[in-house]
Amino acid sequence: MRTLAVVGGGVIGLSAAWRAAGAGFTVTLFDPAVGSGSSWVAGGMLAPLSEGWPGEDAALEFGAASLARWPQFAADLRESTGIEVFVADQTLTVALDAADAADLRTIADFVNAHELPALAAKDISGEGDSDQTADAASARLRLLDRAGVRAAEPSLGRGVRAALLAVAEPAVDNRALVTALRAACVAAGVEFRAERVESLTDLPHDRIVLATGAAAAQLWPSLPIRPVKGEILRLRRRPSAPQPPTRVIRARVHGRPIYIVPRGDGIVLGATQYEVGFDTAVTATGVRDLLTDAESVFPGLGEYEFAEATAGFRPGSPDNLPLVGYLDERVIVAAGHGRNGILDTPVTADAVLALLEGEPLPEARAADPRRFPSVAVSGAPESFTAAPLYPGGVR
Repeated sequence: MRTLAVVGGGVIGLSAAWRAAGAGFTVTLFDPAVGSGSSWVAGGMLAPLSEGWPGEDAALEFGAASLARWPQFAADLRESTGIEVFVADQTLTVALDAADAADLRTIADFVNAHELPALAAKDISGEGDSDQTADAASARLRLLDRAGVRAAEPSLGRGVRAALLAVAEPAVDNRALVTALRAACVAAGVEFRAERVESLTDLPHDRIVLATGAAAAQLWPSLPIRPVKGEILRLRRRPSAPQPPTRVIRARVHGRPIYIVPRGDGIVLGATQYEVGFDTAVTATGVRDLLTDAESVFPGLGEYEFAEATAGFRPGSPDNLPLVGYLDERVIVAAGHGRNGILDTPVTADAVLALLEGEPLPEARAADPRRFPSVAVSGAPESFTAAPLYPGGVR
């Protein structure tokens, strides 16, 4: 019987444990507080297209590969647990000034020039007519003028002058996702141990998956993964308040990025970004900026009830791509997903399972930790050290 230890109980660790247990591994997951970290403090956006930028081809392709897997991933979770995780079907990135509007065109031109056939299906959430498909153009980004924005989301502020519509980018409820993954793991026979692992060498398992997010370098010091603090607010809709937007709304206001994600009882509003180490304090400045910036995009927000303010840690990497691959003959790292941990969950789970089964996943090759010379990789299985990262070498 093949044994696997998964260290870390966020969405990455839970999904890897679930998929490995389904493939026949005897899985033990170690985490003193499953699902309580950055996975619990997240917006749940699945937006690799809207976040595309010239030169970041690898990040676009990695995120798009995961987005294409989300319908089946969510369907499998729903079949196992009965929990639906999708909360929005599309993403609208808005611009309040001419410079931001120009950036939207740059993003659209860059993304639309790529062949992403896996995103051809318009109904990425899997909720529509399964017989209704569209050609690849349906997944492309579309620019909207002021009138188009008003038609799409009438509740947005009149200062919005343009937008980028991504019909293939939905969003999920991150907390429903954590709940569903934990239930799916239990159903698959995963053993949970509420223990903190101090050293990977203490674990006797055949294979180990290191999925502790921003804290991964504490167990493997050469990993270039750091905490990037983000504050998020949850606002509850009162009866007198306007309905939230039906889509995910993203914007930059005074140079600060914000997003508004609908939930059943209101909205999630995020997120600030600070390089301050493991500091969990929610600051008055962060709350003020988020509320002020968001109200300029969605004026009705002021009528909502302030329900929660929390901070979490994005596990940042130098190139904004995760690290997924062998570190030695037993240890596989799956960490460093930055702000895209929820988005990248399906492709990361598939990549980890592929590594466990002895064959790397082609779509995840850009995440190989060997791209960083500083990462200590030794004694990895031969099949994972003989070939270059990409045909013709590292790109």
